[in-house]
Amino acid sequence: MALLLAVASSEFLLALQGEGSSVFNTFLNTIERIVSVASSPGNTRILIFSILIGALLAYIRESGGVAATVNMLMNKGIAKSKRQVGFLTMFTGIAVFIESNLSVLTAGILSRGLFDKFKMSRARLAYIIDSTSAPVCILILLNGWGAFVLGLLSNYELGESAVSVLWGSVGYNFYAIITLVIVFYTIAFDKVHGPMKQAEQKLELQTTDLKEEVKGSKARFMLVPLITLIVSMVGFMFYTGNGVLAEGSGSKSVLYATVLAIVVAYFLMLASRQFSHHKLVETGFKGMGELLPLVGIVLLSLTLGASLKELGTGVFVASLVGDYLPIYLVVPALFLTGAVMSFTTGTSWGTFAILIPIGVPLIQALGLPPSLVLGAILGGGIFGDHCSPISDTSAVSAIASGCDLLTHVKTQLPYALFAGGLTLIAYLVTSIIVL
Repeated sequence: MALLLAVASSEFLLALQGEGSSVFNTFLNTIERIVSVASSPGNTRILIFSILIGALLAYIRESGGVAATVNMLMNKGIAKSKRQVGFLTMFTGIAVFIESNLSVLTAGILSRGLFDKFKMSRARLAYIIDSTSAPVCILILLNGWGAFVLGLLSNYELGESAVSVLWGSVGYNFYAIITLVIVFYTIAFDKVHGPMKQAEQKLELQTTDLKEEVKGSKARFMLVPLITLIVSMVGFMFYTGNGVLAEGSGSKSVLYATVLAIVVAYFLMLASRQFSHHKLVETGFKGMGELLPLVGIVLLSLTLGASLKELGTGVFVASLVGDYLPIYLVVPALFLTGAVMSFTTGTSWGTFAILIPIGVPLIQALGLPPSLVLGAILGGGIFGDHCSPISDTSAVSAIASGCDLLTHVKTQLPYALFAGGLTLIAYLVTSIIVL
């Protein structure tokens, strides 16, 4: 309801700028905005993918694959403590750095059962996978993220190649580095703070049935679809990028890989002769139904982002970086601007697209280090994305971990703000030293 009200407010402001300004027009424009967002191929893929994940999760759960995988990992000593489970989740997120949604999805699906087994909250799982995926993708850069930023940079003369500026930004992307360090600390010392600590304490007080909902069968019912998801994702990235991994379409690849993983899970369960076709169809639709509320939130989040873009929110925030700032405050200001833009629009990539064309002229006019400026812009985009309740990454993290979206945002916010505060200080100190 809050998202719907925000969209309506945005559309009312847009109506005031146009010819018609009646409340009736606002109501119709809100509906049309939702329709236009849903009709975008990229957004439609995200929505379908978010629904289909429900079917995949239902299949691997009802087959007993989740319980069997949890038991197998514990018996092999790979996950026999909270610390090991946390590091397994973090390592999975880092290893699958090709696409942020795939990273979140793989780590979330693999670890849900383990977190339940060790009575760790789903909010903690959502935090770990969300705070690992985007920072890793923007630090490793051998993916669509790197190709996107490289495309934005390649139009400018910076005195050095766009590739060297991009790779140079890795060391200056303080937010991504600090975030990963905090995630490591959380896992290594088994420490949680703020609202997340309350979520953990609430979970520990629950003494209701700890027995498995579905008895463990074979680990292959979970692992084979999961491996199919990862491998086919890489294959589809090559396919959609005409043989170049970094140029592949993330939204297409994730959707195709998810569909293929569902098909594999369906036939595995059908071949076991424990499930009929009718039962599998029923299970699949039941799983999709479980995620419909979250998918509705994703749709409204995308709609609000589109309305705010039309309203010029991002451009307005970017214009606040004025020429009157002292030179050593320009880089910290770009970081904060990127954070506010990403938070209010729910998209880090959209933030990069707006801020890089603003940051590059500052580099050229003021003689700022290109990699430092780029690192601040990229880090700011990730920071705002982590804080934003309308970010698609936040929504997918909630879906993958089985956590309520607002709970995920509320529990992750103190960590993101702490990392953002340290990052702001780091950029200020670096700017004073370098400039």
